[in-house]
Amino acid sequence: MSAATELARVTGREVRSVRSLGGRHGYRHLDVEFADGQHGFAKVSDSPAAAGELAAEANGLRWLGETGAVPVPDVLGVDETALVTAMVPAPAAGPVGQRTAFEFGADLARMHAYGADTFGAPWAGYIAGLPLDNTPGPTWPAWYAERRLAPFLPIALSSGALRAQDGPLIEAVIERLAAIQHPLEPPSRIHGDCWSGNVLWSGGRGWLIDPSAHGGHRETDLAMLALFGAPHLDAIMAGYESVAPLAPGWKSRVPLHQLHPLLVHACLFGTSYRAAVVEAARAVLNNC
Repeated sequence: MSAATELARVTGREVRSVRSLGGRHGYRHLDVEFADGQHGFAKVSDSPAAAGELAAEANGLRWLGETGAVPVPDVLGVDETALVTAMVPAPAAGPVGQRTAFEFGADLARMHAYGADTFGAPWAGYIAGLPLDNTPGPTWPAWYAERRLAPFLPIALSSGALRAQDGPLIEAVIERLAAIQHPLEPPSRIHGDCWSGNVLWSGGRGWLIDPSAHGGHRETDLAMLALFGAPHLDAIMAGYESVAPLAPGWKSRVPLHQLHPLLVHACLFGTSYRAAVVEAARAVLNNC
């Protein structure tokens, strides 16, 4: 079956043409032109094993889109091997401006404030192809320790990304967090993988793509933006706090929220992330 025929089946729309955009993480990326002239973006895998990851991304996009806050591309169709979304409009020429970054921060605060029923999500999660346990939990510290840190420690150790002596350090963070019983904040509706590469700047706004969406702590998305250098981060933070000021001491908690993505990167890319993982864990123990 040709790609055009397959994508027509997935979306229920006539496809005029399909053009390759390369690929990433085992997926082919395609520009899909429909008969009515609209363009879509397709993420296609030849393996049915991708079904859970594609479904999670589609669920996350729809769930974040319900807020009407940060723009996300509409889901046009999804099945076991393909996800098709509306194409994000082409960005304007030139760098992102301070005002656009400020407005994105404000939009992100509104999205978070829309809230979630619980920490976690009613679907299985993924981040960069790795599974995430979204089983709901009542308090964020224990949920984060059990669902985001504990599953990745043995992977990082067995792969050699972390050394044996690093294990007790991460385990100490997990134990410290699990002992915190009071909720710090109610669950926010978060993107979950909000690094700068998952923000597309178009039409004077920041768009979110490739979510690992769930009910989580709002500081997680902000820490991810800081981790890999979002443009005009100070303006993003100012826009955010103009809508929803952060709790005192949020800067000291940045390493805590960055520890999970750093563990993920250690699992994916090896020892180059070891020092950052260890540094973040030590900072958490000093501040938690």
